[in-house]
Amino acid sequence: ATAKHYAVHSGPESTRHTVDVVVDEHDLRDTYLPQFEAAVREGGARSVMCAYNSVNGDPACSNTRLLDDILRKEWSFTGYVVSDCGAIGDIYQGHKSAKTAEEGVTKAVQAGSDLDCGLEYEHIVPAVRAGLLPEKDVDESVRRLLTARFQLGMFDPPEMVKWARIPYSVNDSPAHAALALETARKSVVLLKNEGNLLPLSKTLKTVAVIGPNADSVEVLLGNYNGEPSHPVTPLAGIRAKIPKSAKVLYARGSDLAIGMPLFETVPSEVLIPSRGSAQHGLQGDYYNTANFNGRAYIGKAFVSPAMRRAAIIPLDPKPLFTRVDPNIEFDWKNGAPRADMDDDNFGVRWTGFLIPKASGKYQLGATGLNAFEVFLDGKPIARRDNVHERAYAYDTVDLEAGKQYAIRLDYHEVLGDADIRLVWAPTHTDYTEEALAAARQADVVLMLLGLSPRLEGEEMKVEVPGFQGGDRVSLDLPQVQEELLKKVSALGKPVVLVMLNGSAVSINWAHDHVPAIVELWYPGQAGGTALADVLFGDANPGGRLPVTFYKSADQLPPFDDYKMEGRTYRYFQGEPLYPFGYGLSYTTFHYGKLNVPATVKPGEAMKVTVEVENAGRRAGDEVVELYVKREVRSLQGFQRVPLKPGEKRTVEFSLSPHQVGTGPVEISVGGNATRQELTAKSNAGM
Repeated sequence: ATAKHYAVHSGPESTRHTVDVVVDEHDLRDTYLPQFEAAVREGGARSVMCAYNSVNGDPACSNTRLLDDILRKEWSFTGYVVSDCGAIGDIYQGHKSAKTAEEGVTKAVQAGSDLDCGLEYEHIVPAVRAGLLPEKDVDESVRRLLTARFQLGMFDPPEMVKWARIPYSVNDSPAHAALALETARKSVVLLKNEGNLLPLSKTLKTVAVIGPNADSVEVLLGNYNGEPSHPVTPLAGIRAKIPKSAKVLYARGSDLAIGMPLFETVPSEVLIPSRGSAQHGLQGDYYNTANFNGRAYIGKAFVSPAMRRAAIIPLDPKPLFTRVDPNIEFDWKNGAPRADMDDDNFGVRWTGFLIPKASGKYQLGATGLNAFEVFLDGKPIARRDNVHERAYAYDTVDLEAGKQYAIRLDYHEVLGDADIRLVWAPTHTDYTEEALAAARQADVVLMLLGLSPRLEGEEMKVEVPGFQGGDRVSLDLPQVQEELLKKVSALGKPVVLVMLNGSAVSINWAHDHVPAIVELWYPGQAGGTALADVLFGDANPGGRLPVTFYKSADQLPPFDDYKMEGRTYRYFQGEPLYPFGYGLSYTTFHYGKLNVPATVKPGEAMKVTVEVENAGRRAGDEVVELYVKREVRSLQGFQRVPLKPGEKRTVEFSLSPHQVGTGPVEISVGGNATRQELTAKSNAGM
């Protein structure tokens, strides 16, 4: 792709949904969509999602140029188009390109948006009845959707459908667990290893594990994730790796960021079901109706207005049963508390008293699916209603030690998974001192820092320093974590920084002062095991950075400037902290015998070979990267090659005419970690 100039129409009240990307029409296909074209033409994608933004003034989900002219006619796409969730509503609510809901859904259906992730297509019938939307256009979308269902075998007997014969147990099987571990291991990127501090010896007597990401399951999983049955945090993985005779000292050290506390389940010992009770916990009244009153829950979750109106079913408003629950920490998955309950229409009301042991400011609330409200002394302090994803809802409250506070948690289940936790972040002032005390006793200190899916993500209500609504306004490590790292490092102990994050972080101070740095990302269910394998030498890191780590956001153009100039490894002209494709190993690799043809005939593939040798003493994987340079440098091939010590292997690439283009071209092959590259020039398609 070539750098082109795009503009963005946005204002103080605009959102990500209503961004309009302006593209020259003759550049649209060649510049803007090559990866999407490859997914359709070469990958055979059967479903495409239309986005929130507009292109040239027309929302993507009602954009005939994108969905019909290019996708269906030029690329011969025969599958179905599904909207991103809420994008159909944005046509008339955000972009204002239609005056009414009926006009908006008409535009979407006629452009080729077949399936709506949301509730907006309830307006299709009114649009047809009003004469706005011909029924034949609806039939066309229905035809495409039913075709996909036929292809999936959804109307065939199960014995005829190979997918229907796969038992649910395969999902959480040993083979899949092994794959999760392999994936996590191969994703680890070693960014720095001064003095060969890593791998660590398993004979260490005391290891300090410090940081807000050390023992968090949330940070393993990122966003839009499944729920593993046996997640392994970094702390758990390290404890399992080293001998039981060794000490592992753990300290949280800090919160994730200023204003972003780490929560824990409110412990049983501070809860009682009634005044004067010797029993700990809260009384739970379990109802076979989500709203406790014989009617369906009237929330804002993904339940349509028509469903709500029809769901006035007389039920017994009395609890089905009552019990005292020691902790409010339940995950019923796609089920219910009891077999005789409706798993998509039940509710629980927990009541009792909260008696804190220490005075101070607490963050008190809950997290779960679908909906909940938390009350303290009769006043609402937190609520959430969403079937799409769980998140924390909480408020800061002043609590006095020994005082009894009436607490109530109402929970409503209306669709899908069911889980709920009553949580708090108790007042605490000595996180840093606890961390320093642990570090002073240790032979080596492992710092588990970085970001969290609570900080970065899609349209999040997050307003803390460095973050805004889930977006990054700074690339730096959160201030409280940076200060913690500096204080621990000042003790003079060997320090290994382990980063967990989904996007690049400008860890400039760590790069200059910390001897070893490991990038773990959001590694999945086996992340802690994979990390321990790498730290203690049972696995040799071979991962490479898929993004550029910049030194500062100041190196980048403004976020609302959509031209590519100055962005990504292809167009960035400055000096990055760590370049795209970077990653170290516990061994070393040498390259030789690069073979690039001097000329390639029109329409022919270009064959490129190179010899790679493991020149070190450890077995390891080398990621061989091939770059093509014309106007810009672009990665066009890579292979991960396992090599034993002293082993050599010839690696071959085949570049299509589309990849190399026509005319003089420069081919570079090597490993980005050592900047060791071999380069040759060729004339392609001449």
